[in-house]
Amino acid sequence: MIDFLYQYGMFLAQVVTLVVAILVVIGGIVSAAARNRHRVSRDGELRVKHLNEEFDDLRESIVDQVLPEAERKAEHKKKRKEEKARNKQRKKAGAEAKSKPRMFVLDFNGDIQASDVARLRREITAVLEVATGDDEVLLRLESPGGLVHSYGLAASQLKRLRGRGVKLTVAVDQVAASGGYMMACIADRILAAPFAVIGSIGVVAQVPNFHRLLKKNDIDVELMTAGEYKRTLTMLGENTDKGREKFQHELEETHQLFKGFVREHRRTLDMDAVATGEHWFGTRAKELGLVDDIMTSDEYLQGRKEHLDLYELNWEYKRKLAERLGVSVENAGVRLIDRFWHRGSQRQFH
Repeated sequence: MIDFLYQYGMFLAQVVTLVVAILVVIGGIVSAAARNRHRVSRDGELRVKHLNEEFDDLRESIVDQVLPEAERKAEHKKKRKEEKARNKQRKKAGAEAKSKPRMFVLDFNGDIQASDVARLRREITAVLEVATGDDEVLLRLESPGGLVHSYGLAASQLKRLRGRGVKLTVAVDQVAASGGYMMACIADRILAAPFAVIGSIGVVAQVPNFHRLLKKNDIDVELMTAGEYKRTLTMLGENTDKGREKFQHELEETHQLFKGFVREHRRTLDMDAVATGEHWFGTRAKELGLVDDIMTSDEYLQGRKEHLDLYELNWEYKRKLAERLGVSVENAGVRLIDRFWHRGSQRQFH
């Protein structure tokens, strides 16, 4: 009998072990599938930070460190009393209580290709899902400009806010030049630090040419095109006066579009005076009408925290391991060749 019970117990243990193992495998498969679906449906996440709370934390930190004990206790008592009064008022008002207007704070750090527009478009979409006419967007903009089409797209994203009646303020702490200023000019109000670099309403392109070097070494380059102006200037072939003239015409045409865009949003500007490709520091830019006020983004936020709920938005993409290591393995060779051949002839705001 004892032997039977022992054998039965061993059999039961094996069955239980097998069942558990199967469940673990099935659970792993289901979990992996769920993770894959998550990666396909979402390539990042929106992080939201309540800046009012951050300001409060900073204030409490300095109060705890610098005030005498008696004053510190009085300060904390005052804060608790104010918070109690606010809660009482909210409770009394009930469902009819109206929350404070909100300010959504976004950042744009521009490179030549305006790469940050990929995040900006997500953040603006999120804002437009909840923003009302009482809300405001503050864009902390830093950019020396870059490719025409890239900054044209970035500017178009900001126009989505204006098109929906959401107030847009742009703050420039260091630089908003060329394509950066093209973005800034869309705002209802432009703020700039005193020594921020502003302006540079112009277009530039440069193309290195190795034709004479190749010819000296008896190397021929065959460039075949369909269409008279498919390639106006080339890096390796011999450039012609006709090609240079056409390329210059395209630059002038782009400059006219740039000026027209700025004029549309800053109607009081003297375009003949400011669209020369020059840049100015913040104080002089204000005199010329390129910006509205001399103020840093920190000063603006701190001055608005009592009247608005401040929310900082940041879309964070999920990066692959290679990207986290600073290495891009996808088509790296193709991109390198493409950059070598084409970057020189691309027009840039300058």
